[in-house]
Amino acid sequence: MELKASMAGSVWKINVAQGDSVNEGEDVIILESMKMEIPIPAEKTGTLQKLNVAEGDFVNEGDVLAVIE
Repeated sequence: MELKASMAGSVWKINVAQGDSVNEGEDVIILESMKMEIPIPAEKTGTLQKLNVAEGDFVNEGDVLAVIE
């Protein structure tokens, strides 16, 4: 399952590392846009297989941020 950016912004914080287990609803990444924090939660329980961004990166809406298996 791919986690995608819900809007354009900067990656403010990454709460998990590659290989970590995540639970459904857990905030994996927090974006910052227009001084607002936008959490990107896991849509299912699994393991973070791939992280495509780093803190400070700019992303566009729809960009794949991470992959959870």
